[in-house]
Amino acid sequence: MSSIPGPNSHPAVVITQVRSPLSTLYYPNLTPKAGEIRIRVEWTASSPLELHQADGGLLIQPPHIIGSSAAGTVMEVGPSSSPTNSNSSNNRFEVGDKVFGYSFKTTPERCGQVYITAASHQYGKVPAGMSLAAVATVPANLVTVFRAAHADLGLDLPWPKPKGWEPAQKDDPILIWGAAGSVGMYAIQVFRHWGYENLIAVASSKHHEVLRGMGAKVAYDYNEHGVVGRVSEYASRTNGKSDGPKVPYIFDCIGSLEGTLRPLAEIAEKGTKAAILLPVIVKDATATDVPEYELDVTKTLPGKWAEGVELNGVRAHFWEETSGLKDRFMGEIMPTLLEEGIVQANKQRIVEGETMLERAQTALDLLREKAPSGERLVWRVADDEWL
Repeated sequence: MSSIPGPNSHPAVVITQVRSPLSTLYYPNLTPKAGEIRIRVEWTASSPLELHQADGGLLIQPPHIIGSSAAGTVMEVGPSSSPTNSNSSNNRFEVGDKVFGYSFKTTPERCGQVYITAASHQYGKVPAGMSLAAVATVPANLVTVFRAAHADLGLDLPWPKPKGWEPAQKDDPILIWGAAGSVGMYAIQVFRHWGYENLIAVASSKHHEVLRGMGAKVAYDYNEHGVVGRVSEYASRTNGKSDGPKVPYIFDCIGSLEGTLRPLAEIAEKGTKAAILLPVIVKDATATDVPEYELDVTKTLPGKWAEGVELNGVRAHFWEETSGLKDRFMGEIMPTLLEEGIVQANKQRIVEGETMLERAQTALDLLREKAPSGERLVWRVADDEWL
């Protein structure tokens, strides 16, 4: 990396110091190896994780390239890892293909830079007629839902969905708190498609009509007095099982100690499975104070959770370890769900700016101000000179 551009390098947006403005550094263009592709990143979607990294230094070592979702163009395809295998993931791509996906683990594959070199299985082809700005909102949040369902809630999402298949928990109440957020909206659409019918959405009332249209059975406003009691009463009335918790499944799509976990601790009972988006935000950053986070959900609100509640932190970054997802999710499941209209891309709010760095910084500032509501912040990565 360098602060000066070279003949075979490209710019990246980087956290060089926690709680400081973002910077630009230049990284070498890397030729893809077997099983990899090189992509020109044209659009990305900012996420709260980037704010946690920039303001709290969460799980990073500066300098750190931001971004984990990308939409762009294949510029180079690495050699097939198995030339005789027509199912090799590299054989899915050709130079010029429009692709989108989720990569974050190493410097070469992080998405806040003009070129990334990443494993082929982390990307899929953009469905016809969809914009790169729209599909950039999808990968990180949609895979989070699948990871949470499989690993943290124990809810089946068989692929392909068998004709006539219904889940055993079809009528069980599933509480989705923070349902108007990006993850929450995908959760409602995915669960409803797979036949989970008793979906309870908690979000601002201005989003209730949209959430019901996506498949929520009922919707409650988290600002409403007595919302905990209303959720519990509804679940008790509609849960057809005589034993077990009123709300057997909770998906916290925000992960705020006071904003979500405290009310959820009043709802959860022995036998409830709760999937909590990580990190748990213990204290937000302010102009003078650093934020505080907790990555072990079992340490949150000691003595407040009922005995026998199963608390799980949702770790979307481990999606490749989930059976059936690594080889099929980005390349097959995700594009198909979009093509068939089973899920809709999040509403986009385009962040403008003269340069890549300016757009990235503006998006980060908007996240810090909690400006997005029912939408994702997306911004163009590659400037005109790279297109």
